[in-house]
Order: sequence, then structure tokens, then C-alpha cells
Amino acid sequence: MREIWQPLGAVGIISAFNFPVAVWAWNAALALVCGNSVIWKPSEKTPVTALACQALFEKACKEFGDDAPQGLSALLIGQRDIGELLVDDVRVPLISATGSTAMGRSVAPRVAKRFGKTILELGGNNAIIVAPTADLDLAFQGIVFGAVGTCGQRCTTTRRLFVHADIYDQLVPRLKSAYEGLSIGHPLEEKTLVGPLIDEQSYLAMEDALNKANLDGGAVHGGGRILSNEYPHAFYVNPAIVEMPQGSNVVEETFAPILYIFKYSDLGDAIARQNNVPQGLSSAIFTKDIQEAELFTSETGSDCGIANVNIGTSGAEIGGAFGGEKETGGGRESGSDSWKAYMRRMTSTVNYSSELPLAQGITFDTGE
Repeated sequence: MREIWQPLGAVGIISAFNFPVAVWAWNAALALVCGNSVIWKPSEKTPVTALACQALFEKACKEFGDDAPQGLSALLIGQRDIGELLVDDVRVPLISATGSTAMGRSVAPRVAKRFGKTILELGGNNAIIVAPTADLDLAFQGIVFGAVGTCGQRCTTTRRLFVHADIYDQLVPRLKSAYEGLSIGHPLEEKTLVGPLIDEQSYLAMEDALNKANLDGGAVHGGGRILSNEYPHAFYVNPAIVEMPQGSNVVEETFAPILYIFKYSDLGDAIARQNNVPQGLSSAIFTKDIQEAELFTSETGSDCGIANVNIGTSGAEIGGAFGGEKETGGGRESGSDSWKAYMRRMTSTVNYSSELPLAQGITFDTGE
């Protein structure tokens, strides 16, 4: 008896997400390596980068001549209705979808209705805990990059920060000072650290989130649109820090550079507050205490798919299983066995004898 892994045939990739290159690179690479073809419907907000990815892929295929079959990767440019056609097509046995939790709630039941398979990588409300023994220089770098890199438009962006009361007054003023000196501007300029939000809708969502935080008693530092005279059709913003009152939490994910900061005294309480959100993608702790690190990565610690120690939430390690729990979807993109999701499994029993062994040793006498 043996298990045989075979390609599914075609994999549908849907990206309702502003970061299409990474989505295509991970999902398409796995699908292709496993012998499948790829049909990719990128976010309608990022068609140009999707076309660039497709052009690069086709250029690479030409190097293999006739050994590379035609149509290994196909691109569907369009709005939601195009994505729905892909989701509902029985000829596409697997849909790998990256985007918001709301998108996942729509995709998953539609694919399940036709008994298809899904890999979902959805929202992230990622948190960092900074313990009193932390290397604050290390934590500072991880926090700032994680919170403002790609202008907060990354699924693993750092959105919440829990700082121990003993070091709060050392770390938080330093973060505020760094935010005031960030280089914000055109992303193709080498000095730029923070580019624009994707569109006006994202800007308005950020403004709304900051207004809500202010009404909830949060102290807002930063925020607001800038460079509107220079770039009237783009939406550049000042990243924002929001110091939240004791006992509060933020459960909604805003795809923008907002960092909510909370003060804590007990690590168990900080972990519980970190976990007390619907999403479960990435998390991190900065500490030199091995017991704190082990607690954070234990079954009673972080409930996220990624739990880092002394490195931030943003990004993914090559070879590691990337994905999350709860409303983040539960699928994994990359990792030691993620390829299995892109295959179908067959069990094959081969009988080499002249007798027929029956299941569970049953004797089935027909009388002949």
C-alpha cells in the first residue's frame, strides 16, 4: 500500500489585498511546483503589479521553450463579479484567497457549497508585547518597521503594542519622536520610508478609526493627510500612535498605519488582551527572560499562527508555515507541509500475490 500525491489540476488565487506580489509569489509558486496551473484574480486596486508579475512569469517560461506548457498562469483582471465566477467554477478545485475577513466569509461557503477546497489568509490584528527585560533598541526597530512599513498595509503590520509599566516612559516617547521624523513621500525615492495609502477609502477608514479612538479616551499622536498639494490624487498620511486608556482593547483591523499602545503590569494579562481579538495571525514578545518567552510560545500563550520572540510581527520567515488562526482563516502558505493543500491524495494498494486478501481478514466463501 502506498500514498500517491497528484496535482489538483488548477488552483484559483484571489487577492483582495493591496500587496499582490507576495500573494502571487507564495501561492502560485506552491501551486506550480505541485504540478498545477494557476488562475489569478488580483485586487482590482493593483492590476498593474499583477500584470508585471505575469509578464515576468511568461518571460521565465520562454527560457524553457516547449518544455513549459502554455497557460500555466492566467490572469483575470476585473471587479468582484470576476472573482465570483472563479470561486463558483467547479473546474477549479482549490481557491487560495488572501484578503479581509469579510472576503473570507463570502468565499468559504461558496466554495464549500460545491465541495471545493479553500486556503484562507485573512485579517490580522497583530500585537507586540514589550517586557521589562527587553532590549529596547531591538524592540524599537521592530515596532517602528512593523507599524509603519508599507504604510500599515500589510497583513502582518503591528497594530497593537503592550508595554510594561516599568519601561513605558522610556519607550513610548522614543516612538513618538521617531514618528515625527519619518520620511514620507514617493515610494520610488530612496530616502522614503513611508509611502501612500492605496486610495481615498483607506484614508477615510483611518480617519474614522482615529476619531473612534479619540471618543474612547485614546490620546492620538499624528495622523492626518499630508502632501495633498504635491500629490492631489494620492493619499499620504502621518502614521499615528494612539495611547489607549487602561482596560481597553481594539478588535477591528484598520489597514493603515495606526499603532494602539496599552500599558500592562502582568504578562498573563497582556497575553490575554493580545488574544482577545477575532484575528490570530502574527504576534511577538521582546524579552530576555526565557520563562516569559516560553510562556508566550506555549499552549497558554499566544493563540496566533505566528509567535515571534525578539523580532517583530511584520513579514514571514522563509520555510516557516505562514498563516493564522480564528478569523484569520487557518490555512498555511509555505511551510514544511503546505504543499499538501495543493495536491490530492490517493491511496493505492497493489496485490502481488495470486490470492485475494480480504479486508479485516474476512472469509467470504461463495461455495464455488
